[in-house]
Amino acid sequence: MNRAALLLGLASLALGSLADPALAQSPRKRAARARPVQAALDQLRTDNAWTLEQQRTICEVAAPPFRESARAEEMARRFRALGFKSVRIDAVGNVIAERAGRDGGPVVVLSAHLDTVFPEGTDVTVRRTGTVMRGPGIADDCRGLAILLAVARALDAASVRTDGTILFVGTVGEEGLGNLRGVRHLLERELKRVDHFISVDLNGFELSHRAVGSHRYEIRFSGPGGHSFDAFGMPNPVHAAGRAIAAIADLRPPAAPKTTFNVGLIRGGTSINAIAPEAAISVDLRSESPAELGRLDTSVRQAVAAAAAAERDRWPASKAPLRVEIDTLGIRPAGSLPESAPIVRAAIVAAQQLGVRPASAAYSTDANLPLSRGISALAIGHGGRGAGEHSLAESYDDGARGYLGPQWAALLVTTLAGAR
Repeated sequence: MNRAALLLGLASLALGSLADPALAQSPRKRAARARPVQAALDQLRTDNAWTLEQQRTICEVAAPPFRESARAEEMARRFRALGFKSVRIDAVGNVIAERAGRDGGPVVVLSAHLDTVFPEGTDVTVRRTGTVMRGPGIADDCRGLAILLAVARALDAASVRTDGTILFVGTVGEEGLGNLRGVRHLLERELKRVDHFISVDLNGFELSHRAVGSHRYEIRFSGPGGHSFDAFGMPNPVHAAGRAIAAIADLRPPAAPKTTFNVGLIRGGTSINAIAPEAAISVDLRSESPAELGRLDTSVRQAVAAAAAAERDRWPASKAPLRVEIDTLGIRPAGSLPESAPIVRAAIVAAQQLGVRPASAAYSTDANLPLSRGISALAIGHGGRGAGEHSLAESYDDGARGYLGPQWAALLVTTLAGAR
């Protein structure tokens, strides 16, 4: 049996089921269906320079938070230039390019996110030195977007046919306060069914089938305010915020499953000699465990309520009110699949057959949402080495074998979609 048949055969067996069970017993049939897949893998290696150029040029189209439309239009244009007839931008800005399979076949989403963390006006010029490219978002997630284009191009060039439909999706709202709005819309409004979901959003050959959930809040303390001397003796929103921060800092979440908290932003006040009318803190809570995340959420709310009560009790003679409001900035659900899950086994086997061993870790990606809803989902790495993500010094090094990233995505997606 040739290498192509071995690759596809082993990955298919890892899935635990085949669209055509006879293929599992027929080396000839398996070899026949594997030849186009091997041709696609070969093209991804041969045309690696094309993939890198896609990565560089798409990254020079700015995509600040909540303003991803220019990059979305450019991605749609590139999919159409590859010959895709069914390309659309949905109501929230996701780009969806469809590669149809047989009616009734599985629906497989291969995704990467369009947005960055960088504000409007950021210089997005990409500079290249050897195998290293530097520019905002070049690894996270311009590399993922380039892999979508490269895999789509290679499958078509090699005439790979699949039983399932493959949807190449560039999502909005993955970063920061986007609150996964792109993938939420995709699953709730746009697609009737998703059988498998792959997010290309990690480094190297990382694999994540454990999603880190997060709860993000802005907690505001407010009162009438007043002169620091004349009005002294009333509850102070800044002092209440300080009490809350200290109480949150004293919480002791479990080390395993890893559960964390952070007060990342503080705002409020008008002058050094004024009791502030308002103070606010922004809090980020995370855990791999939905149960632990819920417990931490409850503990933070109790700490905030106790801090406000302590500040009111500090000034019992005052009639001035002290109000507390908690606004939700974002909820990312946690979720996980065991290593024995078919999609996880298929991803591991596909990587191993390419000569690499994936490293499993928990991350927060677009895969959080489908995982939390019981959909077969995970996030995979891009093959190269990203560094400085979310900083202006962000870089991506393709090294000598960066092409293995697109190959991994292609082999996994054709396995899940049932190459024939």
